[in-house]
Amino acid sequence: MKKHGKKYIESAKLIERGKLYDVNEALELALKTKTAKFDETVELHVRLGVDSRHADQQVRGAVVLPHGTGKTIRTLVFAKGENAKAAEAAGSDYVGAEELVAKIQNENWLDFDVVIATPDMMGVIGRLGKVLGPRGLMPSPKAGTVTTDVAKAVTEAKAGKIEYRLDKTNIIHCPIGKVSFGAEKLRENLETLMSAIIKAKPAAVKGQYIKSCVIATTMGPGIKLNPNKFV
Repeated sequence: MKKHGKKYIESAKLIERGKLYDVNEALELALKTKTAKFDETVELHVRLGVDSRHADQQVRGAVVLPHGTGKTIRTLVFAKGENAKAAEAAGSDYVGAEELVAKIQNENWLDFDVVIATPDMMGVIGRLGKVLGPRGLMPSPKAGTVTTDVAKAVTEAKAGKIEYRLDKTNIIHCPIGKVSFGAEKLRENLETLMSAIIKAKPAAVKGQYIKSCVIATTMGPGIKLNPNKFV
């Protein structure tokens, strides 16, 4: 069994076991339970009443958080010609084509956070599936990272666009900002993300869609939200 440190245990005492908190109260509590000296990330974990094994019950998309994530995003764009120039003008950290595919394959180079590609480049980068896929970096139309408007994609990524998707246990894990944001900005980011997840509800899903919601700082204990507040 995992053992927690003294700071974590003290923070956990502030949380009433079994209670489902309203968003504002939960966020204020999360800020009180932070224990690290660095600016911790605040994360949202949402368990859905879906079965990710079925194609018609997948939940995946992307949304731009009003206040970003607090993280400096490094973008890599696979494009050629005018699209490559547009990506560079938009401020992408890396822009290229086959030479970057080779760099990733041969040097295990992964110094980027978001990968964007024009549709014509997908055949070229398809060979990177085993490298990028498990890390959640493979471009996809649903996430808006396979596009001809690479400038917009780069701008949105750097502004705080995040991708949400189910894991194998039917849970979505996403950052909603930093502790330094304060409760108000974190609430706006959380509500924006939850709204997107609710809109993405598959038609095939019956019964309760939002099963549970938990927020936590990087080093802090989980705080359960009342899922009914989002329905």
